[in-house]
Amino acid sequence: MSSARKPVRACTVAVTAGIRPDGDTSRVRLTAAYVTALESAGLIPLIVPPLSNADAASAVLDSVAGLVLTGGEDVDPARYGEKRHEKVRSVNAARDATEAALIKEAQKRGTPVLAICRGIQILNVALGGTLVQDIPSQCETDIAHDEESARDSRTHEISVEPGSLIATAIATEHCTVNSFHHQSVKRVADGMRVTARSPDGIIEGLESTDEDWWVMAVQWHPEEMTDSAEPWDRGLFKAFARKLEA
Repeated sequence: MSSARKPVRACTVAVTAGIRPDGDTSRVRLTAAYVTALESAGLIPLIVPPLSNADAASAVLDSVAGLVLTGGEDVDPARYGEKRHEKVRSVNAARDATEAALIKEAQKRGTPVLAICRGIQILNVALGGTLVQDIPSQCETDIAHDEESARDSRTHEISVEPGSLIATAIATEHCTVNSFHHQSVKRVADGMRVTARSPDGIIEGLESTDEDWWVMAVQWHPEEMTDSAEPWDRGLFKAFARKLEA
């Protein structure tokens, strides 16, 4: 293959997406804010929809330098051995399978991963952890984690572990984030550690304990706040981009 036709892996990232019905058809769906945030950090997003063949994960990661796991549907509780709670929303078995395969392949290769909202949840489940299926009915909290406010509205504080990837990326150990989730990480998977929490104890950040696998996972939606006056959310994407360029 000539150099002109080789994939530019240094700045391309695989970005997962969902599939949703739209009238009499189905469409691959991804909030455009992810694309904007990644491009602003100097990265080229390549969209990966739920695939019928999860074995394609290896071929997908052959063509990119990093993996972004995005928000969307609830993860099927059957994946972590629990019965489905009545508050669980739509699930997508093909998306679960595709993303789980990508995560396992990324772990095997040491491919850097940025996981957001559902992303932190499927990451934890794929590696053997479990989820809180519905925060309002299963946890004691006075924080509204599934807000109906504007997507770029900061609604609650988080505390970040000093020296963690998140703390380094946002250059602070305390910040305020938006919040649009009714599920969260419960039992943390082996090989992951908690690096951020909200005041009620809900897990807001994870990273890998393996020094050879860069993983930064957050529960909020930083892609919606990259135009904010605060540099925190842009910092997450810039840290991901710096890792890929290293």
